[in-house]
Amino acid sequence: MTIFPGFIVKKPRKKIAQRQLELRTKLWPDVGPEWLWDRHVNDGFTTLPRCMPIILSIMDDLAKGQPVSMTYLELWCRSFDETFVVLSKPQATAFNAGFSGQRAERTWRTRLKLLEELRFILLKGGSSGPTSYALILNPYKIIEYHHQSKSDGLREDKWNALIERMSEVGDESLTPPPAAPAAPAAAETAPAATAPTPATTG
Repeated sequence: MTIFPGFIVKKPRKKIAQRQLELRTKLWPDVGPEWLWDRHVNDGFTTLPRCMPIILSIMDDLAKGQPVSMTYLELWCRSFDETFVVLSKPQATAFNAGFSGQRAERTWRTRLKLLEELRFILLKGGSSGPTSYALILNPYKIIEYHHQSKSDGLREDKWNALIERMSEVGDESLTPPPAAPAAPAAAETAPAATAPTPATTG
């Protein structure tokens, strides 16, 4: 780890990567790089939390029999760092999320609405109808909100598994921010933060 005035730069994990590569070559000596997907070579990838599998599982539990995980993953894979998606191709997005047939788009929109009701996304209307734009909120924060609210469907064992996995990968999304300096005079206690509320449609 190299330290410069004001910030710290971590050394790349070259040794670990090299050991992994050597082990992979010993286990699968006949598999060449042309058969492996490498983000350093191929385009068309997105940033994904390592905890995404357990996040998606928790989402489906909260949805109570109407799985939303593939819909959410389709949204995530169409977003960039702005976590914002223009939903201008409902037929394609519905199909990619696993919905086909005459009711595909209707089912897709139903799942979008359910994701909004669960507060994982926010929707806005536009030229493509009531679900023209989606804003993807931080899934860790939303799951924490459901845990604090004791939402029906959120299993304690999966919440604990999420916390454990976050610790393993070093994700600090739920780490409280540093406490602000105390005010000179006593003030009223601010209300606890709540998850953004979906907009009501008129």
